Amino acid sequence: MSGIEVITFGCRLNTYESEVMRREAEKAGLERAILVNTCAVTGEAVRQARQAIRRARRENPEARIIVTGCAAQTEKDTFAAMAEVDLVLGNTEKLKAENYRALPDFGVASEEKLRVNDIMSVRETAPQLVDHIDGHVRAFLQVQNGCDHRCTFCIIPYGRGNSRSVPMGAVVEQACHLVEAGYRELVLTGVDATSYGADLPGQPSLGHLAKTLLKQVPDILRLRLSSIDSIEVDRDLLDLIADEPRFMPHLHLSLQHGDDMILKRMKRRHSSADALAFCEQARRLRPEIAFGADMIAGFPTETEEMAENAARHAEACGISQLHVFPYSPRPGTPAARMPQLDRALVKERAARLRATGEKLAQAHLSRMVGSEETVLVEMNGMAHTENFTLAAAPGLRPRSLLRVRVTGHNGRHLIIDPIAA
Repeated sequence: MSGIEVITFGCRLNTYESEVMRREAEKAGLERAILVNTCAVTGEAVRQARQAIRRARRENPEARIIVTGCAAQTEKDTFAAMAEVDLVLGNTEKLKAENYRALPDFGVASEEKLRVNDIMSVRETAPQLVDHIDGHVRAFLQVQNGCDHRCTFCIIPYGRGNSRSVPMGAVVEQACHLVEAGYRELVLTGVDATSYGADLPGQPSLGHLAKTLLKQVPDILRLRLSSIDSIEVDRDLLDLIADEPRFMPHLHLSLQHGDDMILKRMKRRHSSADALAFCEQARRLRPEIAFGADMIAGFPTETEEMAENAARHAEACGISQLHVFPYSPRPGTPAARMPQLDRALVKERAARLRATGEKLAQAHLSRMVGSEETVLVEMNGMAHTENFTLAAAPGLRPRSLLRVRVTGHNGRHLIIDPIAA
């Protein structure tokens, strides 16, 4: 191989940071290298990263393999001990060119491979200007990093550090940059995006930031948010949902469960009633809004009734895209010390919750048949509506915004016909 290959796992923030990594590695003069940007959300994500590293070494015996991301931050010694790995970088170190220079020799001791500092000592998130995101027609724009909350199941604060926000002026500058590069849609992303601004002068909220962006960068055609915590939604964000057509009617919610006892044991800050009230309020303000959500199945101490409450909650909230994670104990988290369920039971409950999600997705697709929508055409012959429903778009020009009529669906995505101008 020649050049730099980046293998990315996990969230949209990782996708964004992978482009920064590629740029910084190229700036450092790195060649014939594979950068693996890992995720630590589940044990399965870590397993997949290790598997990808081994495969990369088999297929590219002469390449340098550099491992970074949240799993590298939280399990640095695990990755350094892998014979296939040449260097392990922390989540802060991966964004700086100097850390891609002077790589250790092949086959050095594991401790010589480590460039991972204490993430909890990081106090600021520097803006990273990204010209493009390879293969994407929408651009991710980092506004925040880290998390101050300590949900009992979550290892991510130890991979990302405490919450810190990108100053508004830098976000506006980056948005202008991306719009000038031709992006029609921007996605504001962060680890805990709705905590944006708490560490900045005047404590501007995420909603205030979004309003400011749309006002100061009028050429933004579509603005989205990545995953949010509904309990932190502010008045400005509700105003955007109600009154701003450029603010897309789709929100991905960090629900995690639908049983109040499990939510307490997770140390979540909302109840099932709080989440349902938000969904109902948002739907009143914007009837076409759609919701995605993350939920965990098989959390420690979960009973059959609690599992059923999770499914009922997803139905009550009208979730159209349900992402189900079988509970995975992460070493060092409080939930890992709680009484665990049998793994077979966890998998079975995850399968049942996914079946609920599939039923909700089918109902959502059916409701959209006959509607007229505006879609953004992707690079792969697909498109997304404003409420982020996937549609087939064969033969349509990538990056174009088109008005279409929904004529049906095939159980996976919408079938559309362009409306003549």
